[in-house]
Amino acid sequence: KSTFGACLLGWGGHWLYGKHCDNLLRRAACQEAQAFGDQLIPANMPLKKATVFLNPAACKGKAGNLFEKNAAPILHLSGLDVTVVKTDYEGQAKKLLELMENTDLIIIAGGDGTVQEVITGLLRRADEAAFSKIPIGFIPLGKTCSLSHTLYPESTNQVQHITNATLAILKGETVPLDVLQIKGEKEQPVFAVSGLRWGSYRDTGVKVSKYWYLGPLKTKAAHFFSTFKEWPQKHQAALMYLGPTERPPEEPEEKSRPPLYVRLYRRLRSYWSCPKGLPPGPENWEELKLSTLELCIATQNRQLDLTRTEDFMNICIEPESVSKGQFVHRGSQKMHDPHVCLEGSQHIQASRCILQLPEGTEGFFGIDNEEYEAVPVEVKLLPRKLRFFCDPRMREQMLQAAVQ
Repeated sequence: KSTFGACLLGWGGHWLYGKHCDNLLRRAACQEAQAFGDQLIPANMPLKKATVFLNPAACKGKAGNLFEKNAAPILHLSGLDVTVVKTDYEGQAKKLLELMENTDLIIIAGGDGTVQEVITGLLRRADEAAFSKIPIGFIPLGKTCSLSHTLYPESTNQVQHITNATLAILKGETVPLDVLQIKGEKEQPVFAVSGLRWGSYRDTGVKVSKYWYLGPLKTKAAHFFSTFKEWPQKHQAALMYLGPTERPPEEPEEKSRPPLYVRLYRRLRSYWSCPKGLPPGPENWEELKLSTLELCIATQNRQLDLTRTEDFMNICIEPESVSKGQFVHRGSQKMHDPHVCLEGSQHIQASRCILQLPEGTEGFFGIDNEEYEAVPVEVKLLPRKLRFFCDPRMREQMLQAAVQ
């Protein structure tokens, strides 16, 4: 009894200490947000409007509580005019984006699925050219939050991770992210910031949670039991693709309209420098027959390079001839980083591709960790399409890595 009591007392003390540390983190974040709220603005300048799309069902229904305790106080103290829109069912965010009025900031509070829904609704709008210029903030509240690895420093403390992400929105630093436009023959396009996966590793990965009772062995168990099905698990398709495109120089944003003589000069220069009557050059499509365990089409957002001179997406074709042991090992690596291109895989850089599937193909794509029926699709890269808020420290690291 004494041993049990001591253990219980020790656990309770550790739990209370953890709660105390979380409260200190929240207080420090609120004090930092208050400094933004105390800044003076001109009398004729309206408050910045921030529209938050919150998915309360994320993180097994805990996202609403996490947002209210850790992110909402920071946003309200910052002086923003905050409107919180809670989604009630899957796909609702896409419809709500069609009705959204002008806003200065869009904030996504949820996981990968919520991000994918919001950007799809945003880019399906008729006026998407204007709305895609609105900066987007991401508060990671879901089970999978792929973008958080790019935008924010790693943290094992959930409260610190959420408060850091919310404060990054107030600090105003942004980075441009690529987007994939994925379009079938009949449906409206779907947009993704991470990528598309099709194959055995993805199919097995979604079943890992069924083996929860095996604890840390559940991932290897799911892949091991998957090998008892049809083997080898080949996926056949035809792939056509175009190579990378050269990135045009990014023009600095002009804060004020230039004088009339400057605008006239630019227009005349553009007119005389533009060649007349020349047809566009032919597109050099490459064609490839696939037989693979898995195909992955991913953006470069995971390892962002702000100074690269070419725009492309990464196509990774996993080898079909692997042993069952290799399948279990490689599948575990894919669970840690779904879009990693492992040794022995074929790697292609492309700006656009068409994936043709054999008639009668069954199964699903994983598009930003959301399931879609596997059909023939065209995938097009939209380089630097959206700007996301990021922690200034992460942006500094990206710039330093590019210089080195």
